[in-house]
Amino acid sequence: MTPNTIAIAHNLSRVWERIARACERSGRSRSEITLVAISKTFSAEAIRAAHAEGQRHFGENRVQEWEAKSKELADLSATCHFIGHLQSNKARRAAQLFNQVDSVDSVALAQRLDAAAEQLQKRLPVLIEVRLSAEQTKTGVAEADLEHLAQSILSLPHLELRGLMTIPPYFEDPEKVRPYFRRLREFRDFLGGRRSQLLPVLSMGMSHDFEVAIEEGATEIRVGSAIFGNRDTSDASPSDH
Repeated sequence: MTPNTIAIAHNLSRVWERIARACERSGRSRSEITLVAISKTFSAEAIRAAHAEGQRHFGENRVQEWEAKSKELADLSATCHFIGHLQSNKARRAAQLFNQVDSVDSVALAQRLDAAAEQLQKRLPVLIEVRLSAEQTKTGVAEADLEHLAQSILSLPHLELRGLMTIPPYFEDPEKVRPYFRRLREFRDFLGGRRSQLLPVLSMGMSHDFEVAIEEGATEIRVGSAIFGNRDTSDASPSDH
């Protein structure tokens, strides 16, 4: 399906207007916010249309899907983030294909990524995904294990721990998500204090609730449907919004 490039341009403009208003309310600059366009399941042509409007960060959750699309987009200057759960046996390919992995949730996965990055002679930026609710469908490291995972990643020479990510429960009222975003920020600040260096990235907030996330300190938001439109719900996952 040919993407509606006019709609994508309009949608991106509206998303940035929402970002600007949220930043104004919270006394922040919009330059502090990285917008990651969640392009999973959307075509290379849709990504190209967003890129033409200045979008430079994209999020994908399937190694094979991005491998196919990236061949069509090799001429573009863009940063691709791996989102969603990454299987350890795909760590090496992910380290090769993606600029950043935003969903590290175990020491074993971190070690696989570190070994892959060493072979590739690169240092791979990563985020830790934190599970802040009891939902069985959610992935991420448990709160009790977060500090151990962070220390383990910091000991791996080919990974660069840049911050934390979370996907909170979905509420119709975005205000109900605020405590989850606040808690992630508190975890980030605690870990930064332990290492005397603040972790710069807080990845939280999606199409429905990113304004609240920005008000609570998000530096990276993940927006899919508000940019590209609705995707096939049969493939949907919590990282889609």
